[in-house]
Amino acid sequence: MSSDAEATEMDATADAAGGTPDDHGTLYVVGIGPGLPEHMTKRAKEVIESSEVVIASSLYQEFLRDDGTLLPEAETDEDGIAVRDDGFEQEIVRSTMGRQIELARAAFEYVREGKDVAHVSGGDPSVYGKSDLIFKMAEEEDATDVPIEIVPGLTAALGGSANVGAPLCNDFCTVSLSDKWRGWDEIEEKLRAAAISDFVIVLYNCWRNYEKAVDIVREERTDDAYVAIVNDAGRADAGRNGESQFITTLGEAADHDDKVSGMGTSLIIGNHETETWRNDDRTYLVTPRGGRDVDDF
Repeated sequence: MSSDAEATEMDATADAAGGTPDDHGTLYVVGIGPGLPEHMTKRAKEVIESSEVVIASSLYQEFLRDDGTLLPEAETDEDGIAVRDDGFEQEIVRSTMGRQIELARAAFEYVREGKDVAHVSGGDPSVYGKSDLIFKMAEEEDATDVPIEIVPGLTAALGGSANVGAPLCNDFCTVSLSDKWRGWDEIEEKLRAAAISDFVIVLYNCWRNYEKAVDIVREERTDDAYVAIVNDAGRADAGRNGESQFITTLGEAADHDDKVSGMGTSLIIGNHETETWRNDDRTYLVTPRGGRDVDDF
């Protein structure tokens, strides 16, 4: 058998076994971190720039246009089509919470048409992002022919930690306070287990139930444990409410609801080893990695 015939037979076998047809594109689920260019990976930028279709919310489109990753809105027609100077045509699709299932199906069809699709997620797409929905929809739609690649991004726990020092240098966990996908009883159980286990805890989706979460942790942890309230980490003035960080204690955290500004807010709750370090300008949080003396490292 000739090599060309062998290749043809191998391709046919792959297709029959559910392999990816050669004429398909790739669905990239892309994390852009907080969204500003200095915190977005080179890989994420390259994928977005080279994809024929970009699915992104209005806020993320704004971030990506500000640094030139996407063409300005003025250069995009009413159908969302933008054409670069080199002739490359890109379709920009606006994503909203109520259209996620519809847009996942559309992404599969774009890929089957041979187009690369960048489905944009803030932070990291696998940390309370879009990755799970894409895989669930792929299973629902029997989309085994659609290649999927996850492009990681900087998540709020890491960005917020950097803003306040080094609070995550020992074991930590993240807990989402959103009860849209799971009951509050389950969230409470996880919070209590994390507090008892002495994890440093990063709370996501703090516009919901954050006072209740603080009260639960207080039952298992001393009130003098340090807490950082972080808003729009890594977004400077481009976020919904502007980047800020505020250090308080667990006993007083619920008294500072004016610092909890919405979807961009995370709380970092220290454990019994988390301590402060001060220089002339500010106070930092540090959780030692098992030892308090330099000689222990």
